[in-house]
Amino acid sequence: MAKKKPIKTKTGVASGSMQERTGSESKKSLSVKKNYWMWGLAAMAITFLCFTTALHNDFVNWDDDRNFYENPLVTTINKENFWQNTKEIFQSQVIGNYNPLTIWTFAIEKLYFGLDQPFYWHLNNVLLHLICVLLVFRIVMLLGVRWQGAFVAALLFGIHPMRVESVAWVTERKDVLFGVFYLAALLQYVRYKIDAKSSRLIWLTIFFVLSLFSKIQAVSLPLSMMAVDYFMDKKWSLNSVFNKIPYLALSLFFGVYGMFKLRQFGSLTVVEDTTNFTIFQRLFVGSFSYLIYIVKFIFPFRMSPLYPYPNYFPAYFYPTMLMLPITLWVLYKSFVHQYKAVFFGISFFIVNIIFLLQILGAGQGYLADRFTYIAYFGLFFIVAWYFDKFWHEQPEKRTILAGGTAVYLLIFAFMTFQQNKIWKDSGSLWTHVLKYYQKTTLPYGNRANFYRDKGMIREALADYNATISMKDDQPQAYNSRAKLYFTLAKGRDTLLLALNDYNKAIEYSPEDGEFYVNRGATYARLGELDKAMEDFNKGIELKPDHAVGYLNRSVIYNNMGNMEKALEDIESYLKLNPYNADIWYEKGRALRMLNRPQEAIPAYAQAIKLNSSKGLFYYEKSRTHAGLNQINEARAELQNAIKVGFQEVDPAYKAQLGM
Repeated sequence: MAKKKPIKTKTGVASGSMQERTGSESKKSLSVKKNYWMWGLAAMAITFLCFTTALHNDFVNWDDDRNFYENPLVTTINKENFWQNTKEIFQSQVIGNYNPLTIWTFAIEKLYFGLDQPFYWHLNNVLLHLICVLLVFRIVMLLGVRWQGAFVAALLFGIHPMRVESVAWVTERKDVLFGVFYLAALLQYVRYKIDAKSSRLIWLTIFFVLSLFSKIQAVSLPLSMMAVDYFMDKKWSLNSVFNKIPYLALSLFFGVYGMFKLRQFGSLTVVEDTTNFTIFQRLFVGSFSYLIYIVKFIFPFRMSPLYPYPNYFPAYFYPTMLMLPITLWVLYKSFVHQYKAVFFGISFFIVNIIFLLQILGAGQGYLADRFTYIAYFGLFFIVAWYFDKFWHEQPEKRTILAGGTAVYLLIFAFMTFQQNKIWKDSGSLWTHVLKYYQKTTLPYGNRANFYRDKGMIREALADYNATISMKDDQPQAYNSRAKLYFTLAKGRDTLLLALNDYNKAIEYSPEDGEFYVNRGATYARLGELDKAMEDFNKGIELKPDHAVGYLNRSVIYNNMGNMEKALEDIESYLKLNPYNADIWYEKGRALRMLNRPQEAIPAYAQAIKLNSSKGLFYYEKSRTHAGLNQINEARAELQNAIKVGFQEVDPAYKAQLGM
């Protein structure tokens, strides 16, 4: 019997061919030919070359500090407390974000590489991104696109300049990590649609949960799965929604919990925030962001790590709401005329970007390049689908198509290669932001902090002054400049400059306990202990979780000879920050001074557990054992002190122990 010729549709693709490419033939493609895999590996190799400029970057002072290099759960981790720290990581949030799996990877990196080798941290980000590239190649092929189109999709995903923020910024490990698990889950779902193996649903669920623990953005996966249903099934039905209920429940749970944490931390605004934008105006912020993401997909211009809110609501935000009817019209037309690739790609983009359009403001900017990390997959798929279509339907134009695509990708590769360099360090990062946003205080303040920490005093003062000159009501800027004066002070005059700035900070923000604690430390250095104690008391009253306040006050009590009160403050500090080895040592020292040596020994032991390389801890523990006439223990601890290089051993004490 003669085979019927397929009927052509308006897409130029046979209707039978569409199902064939996303259905029956895909069963055969589960075992992809080796030469096809080579193209996926080639996309990974090219991507790696484009990101080599990120590998030698440093950490930056934008959330890297709070996420890992000043996060005690990361900085104090060792083999002894590994599981305890792991437990606490999964029970806590960082800056209002619950992404414990990401923080846990930082802890592992600190354990193996330390905090002085950022190369490995950046390398891991790049490697995770490369896995995502390979997963994209595989998913696109299983969705019916041949290797030529899948290669283009994988390359776009890998080297598009909007990827840089997610890969070159160590803090955005959460993007590439959640991306790996998100795409792995999506791959399992596509494979399940082809062979219906129940084991794939188990792996899908595991990957989905891991993705949720990496970043809250993973909540969109069930909606992405529905988009896949539409693309792969002959007819979309409500079953596509019903069978996603378990995954939707997971998304709802993590989504609500994530919003609660953001609100609790103060990062989430619903009606009005410091920009004074109403919820109505925020709808237009969302439509403007949506338009910009589409434009930057085609031509990624003026990329910045920070897109600060304007000081007023711009009138040009209003017309961007036209994107809503335009998008709905495109979706309607593609649905009616069975342009499945278009409908799927746009739907995928929408469901993965809609929660990030800052209608409910979270963060300091209304745009972020990193928000497109997964969302752009939908748009990359459209490009891949039609590249594949034209490549095979118009072979006479392959040279033009290949040449044009190659030039376009080369431009992207060069832009990505260069864009990585702005993340070299905090100085280059904030200098780049200031290239576009000179009237924003945040980049000046953060660059000033970088200059201050590098000892570039003149440059730091210039940036602090620029921040304050833009807006006098800048308590944090005064506080930061005061810290600089305080650190530099070798005499009374500089300390008085610090004091004046702390006074200004308190004037503008009288309810911030940190400012009082900092001013108290300045009074202490000026010898005005009564005023110092008054400020410490006030600061702790306003901010009872400010650990440094207790520590500073303990020093004053110590100087006053009130060791009982000093010990109380040390213990209060350790309740808030139990990972500071030096303060455990100070607790042991205070207990010895209070003639409580039996209690001092566990404090010294905890200090050693947190930092086993400090000989002083072993030495003082040894002397405490000796005071209790525990000679064997005293000798053992003295040997440990000498073993780690402690050179201030009292010869008489050594002789006393018979060593």
